[in-house]
Amino acid sequence: MEKLNSSVVAEFVLLGLSGSQELQLFFFVFFSVLYVAIVLGNLLIILTVTSEASLHSPMYFLLGNLSFVDICQASFATPKMIADFLSEHKTISFNGCIAQIFFIHLFTGGEMVLLVSMAYDRYVAICKPLHYVVIMNRRTCTGLVMISWAVGLVHTLSQLSFTVHLPFCGPNIVDSFFCDLPRVTKLACLDSYTIQILIVANSGILSLSTFSLLISSYIMILVTVSFKSSAAMAKAFSTLAAHIMVVVLFFGPCIFIYVWPFTTYPVDKVLAIFYTIFTPILNPIIYTLRNRDMKAAMRKVVTQYLKPMKISEMPLIVRNPLY
Repeated sequence: MEKLNSSVVAEFVLLGLSGSQELQLFFFVFFSVLYVAIVLGNLLIILTVTSEASLHSPMYFLLGNLSFVDICQASFATPKMIADFLSEHKTISFNGCIAQIFFIHLFTGGEMVLLVSMAYDRYVAICKPLHYVVIMNRRTCTGLVMISWAVGLVHTLSQLSFTVHLPFCGPNIVDSFFCDLPRVTKLACLDSYTIQILIVANSGILSLSTFSLLISSYIMILVTVSFKSSAAMAKAFSTLAAHIMVVVLFFGPCIFIYVWPFTTYPVDKVLAIFYTIFTPILNPIIYTLRNRDMKAAMRKVVTQYLKPMKISEMPLIVRNPLY
């Protein structure tokens, strides 16, 4: 009995995205560029929101927090995946595997609630504009961010509560580029049916409930705008269509993987790329490049940080003729 309750697997083998050497070199370059773009793009958003007084509003406060979560979400597994493209033996320690499971559910759970908070902010701004300042005050915004982190923490701790104590005695091969919970639990040396039910009850319900809240808020916004002018309706639909696209790309794979964890498919690891890598790069594009105020503020920030460099170079140019 003691032997059954103790894990003898010290590390897991990650099969990654592909076994082809040519594809791995292509993936190394592609995901390296993508990861740098994710970090720099989201850092620019955080810097712009914090430094520009004109963006000190609830919407941009939540956007800055979303960018921070996106950096964290893209960093829990992507750097290791990129390094593994150049390695023949793609392994991860048992503790490292548990850490990946912890962080993926912390950040995805928090982002789900944060996206709902941003949708609620837009709902109040459009449907209750006269009460917006009263409802979306600083205390409310801070509370929404704290709730998102609290939900993410409770969500991931509840997942780990039954994962850490699972006995792993072999095999130790995970067909993914990171330790995905449904695939790891299938390697346990016991019947995983009850565990899979718990995964559905936890991740599945959280994904479906937050997704339903998001879609409901978008519908209410469109219904409210439809009573105004057709131009306002077209503008709102254009903006929300882009938001819905990001939401579907983020929630769709999560719901597919975690609502039906009883059967794993080869496409699961491809779908996992959407909510770990593609969504963090799409959020800056959708929420900033389509926003006129944000683009103007970003240009101003970039100019401010580049201008001192140009000024510092000018004395050298002026002094040369004098010497």
